Amino acid sequence: MTQTTSNARHVDTGTEELLAEVDQHVAIITLNRPQARNSLSDTLSPALRDLLPILAHDPDVRSLMITGAGTAFCAGGDVKGMGSKATSASTSGAGPRERTREEVIEDLTTRQIRMTGALYRFPKPTLAALPGPAAGAGFSIALACDLRIAAKSTFVTTGFANVGLSGDYGASYFLSQIVGTSKARELFFSAERVAAEACLELGIVNRVVEDADLRDAALAWARELAAGPTAAYRIMKENLDRALHHDLETCLAHEAEGIVESVTTADHKEAVRAFVEKRKPDFEGR
Repeated sequence: MTQTTSNARHVDTGTEELLAEVDQHVAIITLNRPQARNSLSDTLSPALRDLLPILAHDPDVRSLMITGAGTAFCAGGDVKGMGSKATSASTSGAGPRERTREEVIEDLTTRQIRMTGALYRFPKPTLAALPGPAAGAGFSIALACDLRIAAKSTFVTTGFANVGLSGDYGASYFLSQIVGTSKARELFFSAERVAAEACLELGIVNRVVEDADLRDAALAWARELAAGPTAAYRIMKENLDRALHHDLETCLAHEAEGIVESVTTADHKEAVRAFVEKRKPDFEGR
């Protein structure tokens, strides 16, 4: 199995529950709670929120890959820790006052924006590599990425109905965009486990590979993305996001703006030189 190179740069996340390094311009994030199927915790989640803007602004990072340790991607929220904690921070006596419903909603909204929102808006290509199940908020994390590659044994599930919850971290938004509202409703209501090959047919994942080949294939893809025209990719992402919500004229105007911007980049100039010289361009990501 391919490993990261000896030149990989460790990125301190403040916890062993979240590992990060930059290798050949790829930021590799690993959710590292294999004993809990990489479910989100009060340690892992804040660390991921804090990490994303650091990597977004790191000029050495030109693509991002997020995966899970062991045989799961992410089982979502820690069900044992759910319940009153999700809706209240009240204590008795002289401790902090109970939060209002509006304060709880505002806090949860902010936490979602800083996790899957930040991943969705990440200015460089993002890839989720699924070695196994992605459920609930873990499924949301995978859906927030630009691309997804899954091991054959993987399955995904919204999972929210199984615990009597309505869903969060953008699952309803992302899934509707990918599979359409009718299929998204079915997957939410049923909490069906969707196998990797079925995910491929639905467009939930882009590629399916043998379990043993997942890390090799994912890293190769992430490195391919990192070797591309990074500035142009950023504009492409903005154009594609905009196309979901705006009319043609608006999109055309922004595409024109993006072309004017990207034509000034070093990568575009290199691509023109490479075309004339009949060789593959060597992009520098600027």
